[in-house]
Amino acid sequence: MVSRADFNSPESPTWCIGCGNYGILNAVKMAFAELDIAPHEILICTGIGCGSKLPHYMKVNGFHGLHGRPLAVATGARLANHGFRVMTVHGDGDGYGMGLSHFAHAARRNIGLVDLVQNNRVYGLTKGQYSPTSTPGMHTPTSPEGAIDLPVPPLALAITMGATFVARVYPGELRHFVSVLVQALQHDGYALVDVLQPCVTFNRASAYDFYSARVYKVEETDHDVTDRAAAWGKALEWGERIPIGLIYRVQGQPTYEEQVPALQEGPLAERPLTKLSADQVAALRAEVM
Repeated sequence: MVSRADFNSPESPTWCIGCGNYGILNAVKMAFAELDIAPHEILICTGIGCGSKLPHYMKVNGFHGLHGRPLAVATGARLANHGFRVMTVHGDGDGYGMGLSHFAHAARRNIGLVDLVQNNRVYGLTKGQYSPTSTPGMHTPTSPEGAIDLPVPPLALAITMGATFVARVYPGELRHFVSVLVQALQHDGYALVDVLQPCVTFNRASAYDFYSARVYKVEETDHDVTDRAAAWGKALEWGERIPIGLIYRVQGQPTYEEQVPALQEGPLAERPLTKLSADQVAALRAEVM
């Protein structure tokens, strides 16, 4: 039986005291343990950012890639071994900025992975510039007159692009966070989990006091997660009330990997290697060298 302690690492996080990433780290460990997923049974792909260092601080397979590219790496890993669980963990700048096109295409392809985005609505690692999800008018060191861009609406965009599981969570509601993440890990297809991640250093205006006074659980309302139009409206709800929980889900839609003929015989990683003849090896070398 897997426990949360099985994921403990000797490395200590270097995040700011009070950072929402501590809650995210605990939630990920708790969800894995609840589903009895052992450290060797999952791969976490990350990009660049404070939260992308998460697999450094837990015992798990991790791939730390380029800024904005973890979904591309995760897609490759999933296709190479679709019998293996794959998750991406990255920030809003990484996922909704540099990696926005990868986000859109992963959603429409319905590739079987969990995309956990730590959305603190600011660039924390690079000292507080406004991000793709920042509030218009937000003052930062590089925008002293206030941000002028309209924010990216990640949940609504995911639904529009065909995502089959769209949810939002908040580290201040840890047990709720874990329950939603467990559902995402059990989902067949692409699952977006957008995290309202408080940044207590560079976005104090949108930290714990802001979210705790506004979040509400959609499960406690009459929201229908199978109603696409209703989910799209719920995804755009923001202000005095901010919904958290499962916003939208489609079940039974084929995943990308289920539709690839080359994968019908099982995961590529588990198949025996085909021995090439000397002539075939020579031909390959001549082609690529």
